[in-house]
Amino acid sequence: MKEYYDTRAPEYDDWYLGRGLFTGGERPGWDGELAELVAVISSLPPKRTLDVACGTGFLTRHLRGDVLGLDQSARMLDEARRQAPNATYVEGDALALPVPDRSFDRVFTGHFYGHLERAECDRFLAEARRVAPELVIVDAARGAGDGIEEHMSPRVLNDGSTWQVFKRYFTGSQLLAELGGGDILLEGRQFLVVRA
Repeated sequence: MKEYYDTRAPEYDDWYLGRGLFTGGERPGWDGELAELVAVISSLPPKRTLDVACGTGFLTRHLRGDVLGLDQSARMLDEARRQAPNATYVEGDALALPVPDRSFDRVFTGHFYGHLERAECDRFLAEARRVAPELVIVDAARGAGDGIEEHMSPRVLNDGSTWQVFKRYFTGSQLLAELGGGDILLEGRQFLVVRA
């Protein structure tokens, strides 16, 4: 997956912004819900935050407080440094966080948790709980429905390459049940934000 994210780094935000391969796609209510997502992230109290799998920094730039962005992809981190220069960054493994116990007030992650298979989820949650007392997860919303939707989805990049990516979609209550409780901060058609 590291190669996929290294390759996708310069075009990753096209998904958020409806550019490139996402130009002209039908996304009813997308811009309004994206604005709601930004407002929720911006309203989080300033804290010492570890942004795990920070990617391009698209969401990182809205976090307040002392923020350390971590990603496995050096190219994603290059994008993040340009887009969210007020944070500091480190290359590392999200399933073996290279920071001491209780060194942060919050672990934040955007569009990462839904790519993890069950054993990886358990590892990530153990690491997040080791590092901080609060966890905020942004991911793709499931909408009304039974069960957690999961599948391998093909992702096509601007260079024409195709990648199979594992993805899970949740309702707020499903994700909170998996996390052992917490609060739903946003549950829309596209985006879900929970705090545990």
